[in-house]
Formats: sequence, structure tokens, C-alpha cells
Amino acid sequence: MLVAGASGFVGRALGPVLARAFRPVGLSRKDRPGSNGYERFVQCDLLSLEDTERALAGARYAVYLVHSMMPASRLTHASFDDLDLICADNFARAAKKAGVERIVYLGGLMADEHDALSDHLQSRLDVERVLGSTGVPVTVLRAGLVLGAAGSSYQILSRLVRRLPVMICPTWTHTKTQAVALSDVVSLLAFAVGDEASSGGVFDVAAPEVVSYLEIMKRFAALAGKRRAFVGVPLFSPGLSRLWLSLITGAPRALAGPLVESLRHEMTARDDALARAARLTPTSFEDALAASVAEEASLGGEAFAFAVAGASAPASRSTVTSVQRMKLPPGRDASWAAAEYPRWLSGALGWLLRVVTDPADGSVSFRLRVLGLALLVLLPVPAASGPDRFLYRVAGGALARRDQTGTFEVRGVKGDGTVLTIVRDFEPSLPWWIYRATQAVAHEWIMHAFGRAIARGTAPSSH
Repeated sequence: MLVAGASGFVGRALGPVLARAFRPVGLSRKDRPGSNGYERFVQCDLLSLEDTERALAGARYAVYLVHSMMPASRLTHASFDDLDLICADNFARAAKKAGVERIVYLGGLMADEHDALSDHLQSRLDVERVLGSTGVPVTVLRAGLVLGAAGSSYQILSRLVRRLPVMICPTWTHTKTQAVALSDVVSLLAFAVGDEASSGGVFDVAAPEVVSYLEIMKRFAALAGKRRAFVGVPLFSPGLSRLWLSLITGAPRALAGPLVESLRHEMTARDDALARAARLTPTSFEDALAASVAEEASLGGEAFAFAVAGASAPASRSTVTSVQRMKLPPGRDASWAAAEYPRWLSGALGWLLRVVTDPADGSVSFRLRVLGLALLVLLPVPAASGPDRFLYRVAGGALARRDQTGTFEVRGVKGDGTVLTIVRDFEPSLPWWIYRATQAVAHEWIMHAFGRAIARGTAPSSH
């Protein structure tokens, strides 16, 4: 029984409940002794397929609670939703290889299917689909605001109300939602792990009451003993609201941004089928909020969610992670895109670079046309490659440090022609400030230009 996200807000509460029937193991940035009900924690970088395969080996059930994991790199050029896709895809592939019987995933309540979802909600939905893409049954629990004193959304709410005697309320504060008690989420996650009948289903979990965000703030103020004035303003400005939340609450923009973007959607539960199957009477909104207010006083210190949200693990080396998303023409796959990239580059930058492929080992060298100096050398890794994944190892070149573990990968995800180009653990040889101002900028520009070319069908072999 394995839990990804065991150190997070929900994961820490889930451990003791799972321990009643299982011997749960948590994934962590490093191996460490067990705590919070977990027998032990095993080291796993979910952005590495090989790491994830090793960690899931022997697992029968798996719980996936991961959202917006940041890599342990000194520099990251990647959006949160692309990183989410990589982690989910690695987990799904590893679960398939390990013979996992069931994945239980905690996602988010979805808005009406006719609405254009925010990036945050679209990412949650994409993760659902990717987790099930390899055939392992996935039980999905969709929740909105999870009420618990250590939760990031609750902490934002608390700091807003406690710090502002007069609150300016944009139009999004009138959006309807359904929160849910942390204890209910934990109980239903544990139930779903062992319940064969719910395997493969999608279930909403929520408190019975539908409330607006404005009503949530008013009820919080009353429970916390704060007299507050709420002044409505007829506008919705995500950028201004994001800045406002960050300044007042101290929440990282990486956390506040996706939350604000999602607040335009009404997110309410469609049914309570899983709660009925588990014979769980959902905790009322008022009781869940009151319990969170009472628990908050015992936390003390810096808010846990703000300390870790959007933060990466300390980088032990000056490494780079860079991810770009592209759309392939119909009938093409990741291995085609990996082969197309050097062909395209030799045409697009032919005045500067000469791209040489060694027929003996398939290595690709990017050389300066004038001096013949190899800037980068990529070596294919056939054992880790296939139609939907092609992996190169950084094998040398003047722009790469020696003896590194950097890789360049083209990965198909979602099954709709979407591919990600992924640079992981690359260590540049240039001084860091020069690399950031030159090579890093050039790489992003080149990959975006390549993505536009293959989407338009103007890459060389697309004709």
C-alpha cells in the first residue's frame, strides 16, 4: 500500500487511518523512518520514471495525492500543469509495470462540462485521465475546498479575514461551492482503497451545504470572533486578486494564482454515492469549519502549506529542468518528433549549426558550422524508448558538464497528440549567470519554434 503525497496536508491525516487495515508506505524526497501511520518513507522523484518504477515495485494499491510538484533543480522552466502531467504519466506507467490493482486519486470538483475550465481544474482533469491511461483501474474522488487548519486554502481564508477589518469582495466571492471536512475526505479515501465495488468510479465528496465564498468568509469571521465589513465590487480581475491574496496572506503566487483562476467556476457535488456506500454521514459545513478554527490555534508557527506550496527541494547541484508542450500532426508519435527535431534544427539554424548523426550508435551532435566544435551530444537510450517515449542521455559537448546524468526526452501524454519535451538534471558547463542569460533562453526559444513548426506541418519531413 503506497501513498504519493504522504507528506502533504491530506496525506499526513490519511496515514493513521490507512494503518488500521494496511501497512502504508509513503513516497518522499529521501528515505526516512516512518511516522504519521506510515511504516516507512521511500525516496522517489516522481519526475523520474525509473525512480517511480522502483518505488512502486511490489505495491498492490496506490493513493495519488500529488499536485504541482516542483523538481529539485536550481532552475525550472515548466508550468505546473506540465509537471503534473509528467508525474501522473510516470505513476501510471510504473503502476502498470508493478501490477498495481487500483489507484485512488484525489482530484477537484469539476465545473459544468460546457464551461472552459481554468488551468488548475483542467490539470486535475488531465491527471485523472492520464492516471487511467495504462489500464490500471482508477477510483477518483473529487473535492472542492478541504476544510482543515493545515490546508492551504483554509490558511488563505483565515489570514484574509483575520488581517482585514474591511474586505473588498470581487464578483468571484459570490461563486457557489461545496467544501468538505478533511476527516470525511480521509475516511472516503481509505474506504475506496479497499472497496472493490467502487473501483474505476468517479465520485464527488462534499458537505451537504452549498455556500458562496463570501458566506464562507462571513461564517469564519463569526466563529473566529472577528467583526468584519464586507464591501462588494462589480469586477473580476484574476491578476489583481492574485496579487491581493499574496500580499495580504503571504501565500506564494504559485499557490494563489491557480486558486484564483478556479474561483470563477461554480463547483458543487453531483451526488454522494461514495459516502452512502461507505455509510458515512457527511460532516456539515458549519461543524467542519468550526473544527478547523478550533484546530488552528494549536498549529503555531509558519503555516505548513505556505512553507511548502510551490517550493522545490533544495538542489544539491546546479541542474536544470525545462518542459515544453507541443501538439503533433495526426498519425505522428513521440519517436517521430524526437527524430524530427534534429532534422528541423539543421534547417532552421543551418547557418549556425551542423547536426551530425552517428550511424553506429545513433548519437546526435550539434556542432558549430564554422569551428566544428560539438556544443551538445545526445545519445539515444533504446531500452527506455518506444513509440510514445524517446529518451536521450546528454553524453557530452562543450555546453554540458562532464559525467552528468542529464537527459532529453520526448514523451507522448493524454493520447491526443500532445507531447512534452523534457530536459531533466542537465548541468551546464557555462557559469550560471551566463547560462541563464544565453543558453537557457535559446533553448526555450528553439523548442517553442519547433513546436510551432510541427503543429503547422512545416517541419522538413511533414511535407
